[in-house]
Amino acid sequence: MAEDTLTLGKALNAGLRRAMECDPKVLVMGEDVGKLGGVFRITDGLQKDFGDERVIDTPLAESGIIGTAIGLAIRGYRPVCEIQFDGFVYPAYDQIVSQVAKMHFRSRGKVSLPIVIRIPFGGGIGAVEHHSESPEAYFAHTAGLKVVSCATPHDAYWMIQQSIESDDPIIFLEPKRRYWEKGQVNLGGASLPLHASSVARPGTDATLVAYGPMVRIALDAASAAAEDGRGIEVVDLRTLSPLDMRPVYESVCRTGRAVVVHEAPGNLGLGAEVAARITEECFYFLEAPVLRVTGFDTPYPAARMEEEYLPDLDRVLDAVDRSFRF
Repeated sequence: MAEDTLTLGKALNAGLRRAMECDPKVLVMGEDVGKLGGVFRITDGLQKDFGDERVIDTPLAESGIIGTAIGLAIRGYRPVCEIQFDGFVYPAYDQIVSQVAKMHFRSRGKVSLPIVIRIPFGGGIGAVEHHSESPEAYFAHTAGLKVVSCATPHDAYWMIQQSIESDDPIIFLEPKRRYWEKGQVNLGGASLPLHASSVARPGTDATLVAYGPMVRIALDAASAAAEDGRGIEVVDLRTLSPLDMRPVYESVCRTGRAVVVHEAPGNLGLGAEVAARITEECFYFLEAPVLRVTGFDTPYPAARMEEEYLPDLDRVLDAVDRSFRF
């Protein structure tokens, strides 16, 4: 099968392009997505090739972007909305929670809103305030929304297309610190369904569960642990709502130990839900409590302090060591 080496950002661009080629009802809209190609150049070249009626530069009004997308979706279009930075999504939160998430249920299934809301999320790029948030728990907690996060160029290319094809509203989280990392993309077909977790690295001694930007850190930790003779399995969640826990359960029942890693603050984060489900389903297989490595329960710090805030290799390996000490 044909393969190509792409950065995660280029893979998203190629996936959007293919979706627009396949379906004339697919529209891209957001702040600076047209002529500029987006601040991260994810939509670069799309307006030139598809025109300004399908790649639409919007005003700086996130509530207006999502409100307009709702109307377009009701009329049969498939809008793909870009929220320029994670911290800018909050003006649109009311539209997302009160309308996007509820319309299908409110209409007793008669109205679908096939809207994809792309959000570059997480830190690690030295940005200023409101540019490094991890808001995934807000959306994963909201019934009626699907939430996914790609971690590799291959997943970015296929998951954006699968999300656009879905009739459900989807929050599509993109790990902005990974936009420039390269990887192989199998152009022949998607490896997995959209809402499925995957084993990114097999192992026998402990399980690391991560998603989005932290998958790379988990894989690095597994490589470092291998030097000490420990086989660490890494599970990439990929889908945050609905959670596909079967690969996690199967892994933890074999390894007996689990550590969950994410950038967002620990209090009521995704890690708490994952840990609770592992404890409920795998209790008699556990050799140690399920541990979490997360951001701290503070607002995201200034850029010069973010490396102290973000989970890193040392913190993940320390959690693995603590798990083995039980």
